[in-house]
Amino acid sequence: MMKQGRRAIALFALIAMVAMAATAVPALAARKSGTSTATASAKAKQTTRQFTGVVTALDKTSLTVEKGGKNARTLVFTRSGETRTVGGDIEKDRRVTVHYRADGRELVAVRVVVKPASAPGEER
Repeated sequence: MMKQGRRAIALFALIAMVAMAATAVPALAARKSGTSTATASAKAKQTTRQFTGVVTALDKTSLTVEKGGKNARTLVFTRSGETRTVGGDIEKDRRVTVHYRADGRELVAVRVVVKPASAPGEER
């Protein structure tokens, strides 16, 4: 009877050590890499990108910017209360750089940098 008790205790101790090791490995891996899954997803939400082009349309809630050239693209950005404007007022046909973040399928403008107007006869 004593042997069975010792075996049961040894088995229980072994199971407890395996369970502790299994929970410690992901925590160690996250600590070693410097990020956890929550931190990685928070960084993804905070990541901003840039798009430079000419304003083709704007209203209180949106801004449309077109980039010409070989890889021409047009993007529509959502403007909100958090959108900051630097370098002057946003106007049609002005060159701007939009710093934006993706929020689902929506591109939310975080900051819009208005480039100085070019002098007549100068190219942009």
